[in-house]
Amino acid sequence: MHIPTRSNIPFFLLALLGFLCMQTQLLFGAENKKIFDAHATSFSYFFKDGDMDFHFGNLVLGAAVNGGVEIGEAFYAASHMTDGDAASWQQQWSELAKRAAARGEKALAAGHKVSARSQFLRAADYYRFSLVSMLPDNPQMREHGAKMRALMRQAGPLFTPPLEYFEVPFEGTVLPGYFRAAPGKGPHKTLLMIGGGETFAEDLFFYIAPQAFARGYNFATVDLPGQGLLPFEGKVFRTDTNVPMKAVVDSILRRPEVDPTRFAAYGYSGGGLFVPQAAMHDPRIKAIAMNSAVVDGHALFATMPAALATAKDMAGWSSFHAGVVKAICWRYGVPPDQPAKLIQANAGNTFDPAKIAVPALILVGEGEYKSQEVQRQQKIALEHFPNPASKMVITPANEGASNHCIMENRSLVGQVLFDWLDDVFK
Repeated sequence: MHIPTRSNIPFFLLALLGFLCMQTQLLFGAENKKIFDAHATSFSYFFKDGDMDFHFGNLVLGAAVNGGVEIGEAFYAASHMTDGDAASWQQQWSELAKRAAARGEKALAAGHKVSARSQFLRAADYYRFSLVSMLPDNPQMREHGAKMRALMRQAGPLFTPPLEYFEVPFEGTVLPGYFRAAPGKGPHKTLLMIGGGETFAEDLFFYIAPQAFARGYNFATVDLPGQGLLPFEGKVFRTDTNVPMKAVVDSILRRPEVDPTRFAAYGYSGGGLFVPQAAMHDPRIKAIAMNSAVVDGHALFATMPAALATAKDMAGWSSFHAGVVKAICWRYGVPPDQPAKLIQANAGNTFDPAKIAVPALILVGEGEYKSQEVQRQQKIALEHFPNPASKMVITPANEGASNHCIMENRSLVGQVLFDWLDDVFK
């Protein structure tokens, strides 16, 4: 077979190839800088609809390691859904939640507390999954949210030590959350886990709480304004999240089980802004972690496909994806059909890494790190954190730890986070 070399390819073809390569690099370079799709995945899990596939592979399947889902139940439910259809997603998870809850009640009535706890936890998480892409004008949103919380509270006393539901008074309402003390005599190291733009406090329990318990940490999490069901009360996301965070830290540090010298906060997604912003203003937070660092929410939202979508783009969205985007708009207090306003809603939503004296850990998945805007913001944070114990870890795609929030490999997140915290708190 003859393989052409540079010497025997006509000049005009070389010139054309060079031009095409240059244009391809320019195109893909521009797109890489312009777009940050937080719901992109490194590979497909089950669905053709990208947003549904992201939630199934990450929020759902990722929770299996921490007792939030059974793989067989998850795939059964998925196999009965219509790809991209919000209503079928919501129906299948709510029906599965009812079956798991009924099995839990039967176990509890027979005195089988471990079995009951396991079923209640999964039922709670299945109700949580049913809320994805659900809009606030759907009466099932409040109903399923209440059932999810009730089931978690039912499971709580079945732990030893118990998982406690608590509320932090804040601006005429309460910020709901969960706390579980580490076993043995305290005070103990403590992790406060904070979510992002689409989370409920229950998500964070299933994200990393068991990894915290296994390492002797107290675990705490809450819904901040904008999260959980708080937007129903007019409590949407704000650019001074350090204010509600102060109320949360006040509440947790009053507990005798908490060692105030070993108190850390970890935030994923939008929590990668909320946690460091709080640490700027509150020296009682002794270490922070982010997945990943959001130095400037305005700049990041300006690269998100949903915020840049045209009317034509939105008309082609699946009902699932449209529901997810509209729900995020609701949480930020912007009109559901105008996601471009999410950009302006984040104006001034920033933190200054130079003003954070404590050790800081950045976690970012390899796939997410491909975004030039994500890279830019991690670089700013890492170069300006003054504490020498600060570091960044990029988790690898070949270990299934590539996507936004790294929900698909929570064991690896736990290892990186807690090994680092153990060293910091020595």
